[in-house]
Amino acid sequence: MTRSEEAAEHPSIAGVRAALAAGGVSDVIRVFDAPVKTAAAAAAALDCEVGAIANSLVFDADGAAVLILTSGAHRVDTAKVAAAIGVGALGRATPELVRRSTGQVIGGVSPVGHPAPIPAYLDAWLARYQVIWAAAGHPDAVFRTTFDELRRLTDATVMDVE
Repeated sequence: MTRSEEAAEHPSIAGVRAALAAGGVSDVIRVFDAPVKTAAAAAAALDCEVGAIANSLVFDADGAAVLILTSGAHRVDTAKVAAAIGVGALGRATPELVRRSTGQVIGGVSPVGHPAPIPAYLDAWLARYQVIWAAAGHPDAVFRTTFDELRRLTDATVMDVE
């Protein structure tokens, strides 16, 4: 079995596939043959702009997980976003909080397929792209989507995050 075939059978990818199907999205998951550890590497492998990569970042908002879906071309301004969503502080989540909240590991967190809904915020910048790629629950997997579809699937609030 190849590396990509093994990854395709991963339970996290299966969970994302089920969440996408429940949301009316056909199977659009792509598993890479080699690791892609950054948005830039994923963009190169997909032959798209780095801005079309939707990074799923879990933050700790006063002890609760929040999901920020940001363009691969952006960094989240945590002070700005914390003020906008009404929390005192917004910091990187621990690996334990990420795993508990999403059922997935850092580097492969998908915007969908979590054990329970997580408040989500979607970078308005991503609306510039006809096609967006997001992680599919595993560091070697992504799925193809659109801005409107991603907003619908995650029930995300659109905002400027940079």
